[in-house]
Amino acid sequence: MTGSQWLKPIDIRRNVGIETKSREEDVEPLSPGAQLFHTPQFNCCIISHAGCKTKIDVELVKEGIKRTMIKHPRVSSKLVFDQKKGDKPIGWVRTKVNVDDHIIVPDLDPNMDSPEQFLEDYVSNMTKTPMDLSKPLWEIHLLNIKTKDANAIAIFKIHHSIGDGTSIMSHVLACTRQSANPNAIPTLPTDKKNKKRVMRPSSSLGLVSLLYGMMFLFKMVWNTLIDVPLFIASTLWLKDTKTPVKGGLATGTAPKRFVYRTISLDDIKLVKRALDTINDVLLGMTQAGLSYYLNRKYGEIKGDKKAKGNNLPKNIRLRSTVLVNLRSPSTIEALAERMASDVEGRWNWGNAIGYVILPFHIAIRDDPLDYIRYAKATIDKKKCSLEVPCTYAIAMVLLKIIGLPVVATLSHRLLSNATLSFSNLVGPQEEISFYGHPMVFMAPTVYGHPQALTFHFQSYMDKMTFVIAVDQDVIPDPHKLCDDIEESLRLAKKAVIDKKMNKS
Repeated sequence: MTGSQWLKPIDIRRNVGIETKSREEDVEPLSPGAQLFHTPQFNCCIISHAGCKTKIDVELVKEGIKRTMIKHPRVSSKLVFDQKKGDKPIGWVRTKVNVDDHIIVPDLDPNMDSPEQFLEDYVSNMTKTPMDLSKPLWEIHLLNIKTKDANAIAIFKIHHSIGDGTSIMSHVLACTRQSANPNAIPTLPTDKKNKKRVMRPSSSLGLVSLLYGMMFLFKMVWNTLIDVPLFIASTLWLKDTKTPVKGGLATGTAPKRFVYRTISLDDIKLVKRALDTINDVLLGMTQAGLSYYLNRKYGEIKGDKKAKGNNLPKNIRLRSTVLVNLRSPSTIEALAERMASDVEGRWNWGNAIGYVILPFHIAIRDDPLDYIRYAKATIDKKKCSLEVPCTYAIAMVLLKIIGLPVVATLSHRLLSNATLSFSNLVGPQEEISFYGHPMVFMAPTVYGHPQALTFHFQSYMDKMTFVIAVDQDVIPDPHKLCDDIEESLRLAKKAVIDKKMNKS
């Protein structure tokens, strides 16, 4: 996204007339993260599917957005450009939002033959159209078509410079209410295990606790001394193995295709109780499904279409990047309260991003639970490391010394050298409604970064929806990869049940 591709930059002087000076003072500078997402290498947008139980009432949605969503300054601000620097975006300025400009309602045949394929193609085509930078950087497409999962679909498209994924999803959830109680905001599950750790009695303190703390500190320093040099090496020269899922030079700008699948959260929790956390299970499932998929692909290359046996090359280096926002996001409660009031003030918002590089263990294993055990070992090491704040600090120092273009190039190289991205978001425990429309699933993802494969997991009620975003020129059969991930959960669940039966 270069300056010549921007549709209509805002000239502060031209738009504000004689009040130029006072309006310039109202311009909020772009954060470093927001600046990064407006460089040519990172024109990233968040895409989220929201399935509805009922047909969407367009006017009802518009009225709801006017009452709540656009009260957030990022949603009601447009970019300001510096014409002296080649129309470089430099900040945000509040503007009056015309909701009709942001709601797209295509005229569709409700009796179309293949609504699922139409939806895939429609959302893929959305990635070919750049955002109109002359207005606030979001849009919602309302599709009144019935799929196997929902009676209507809303598609959110939000530029990543507005905020990180967690903050944006929190803002969207703050605009929803519980279906059973229209006055109540959604509730998210809490980490009971962490609460128990925090509430340890004081009698546990002493020599043992001191030794434990020293060991933890030593492990953290040791892991950080390993992780940070590997991060630097990955930025400069260390590349993943070229596999059938590794993108190429054109991946960042190539159109993406998004496929999603909904699985049972109860099944995931069953496996989790036998091991440790849901994150461990999700990462293990992904490693297992990707191993099955690659084994089949390498088998096809060898002429073994049924992929019997182990066809994987030895020592595959395959890693995932995970972007972590260091800024504590506003809670759903706080966002809902702010939108319900007209009080001006500072919103806790923005992109303060650090990186984590997760190695994937690609192999064919006899025990399906071994994938999750390897994932747990990886996550435990990353939890006991300062990789995220260190990578953020390195980026900020480089930003001051060598400037944004070089930092953007290095960040692009880091993501290009890794194979995929991975994330997991926690959703509401109860059914919620988006301006009176009960939702059946949520499926957020992202595109615009230089990777051919992205995994996103989103929990909601008793379900887990995972979305796979792919460059179809690299991965032409993403539905098979979905099948492999579903199969990995089925095998892990079966292994847990079988072990319980053997013990009994």
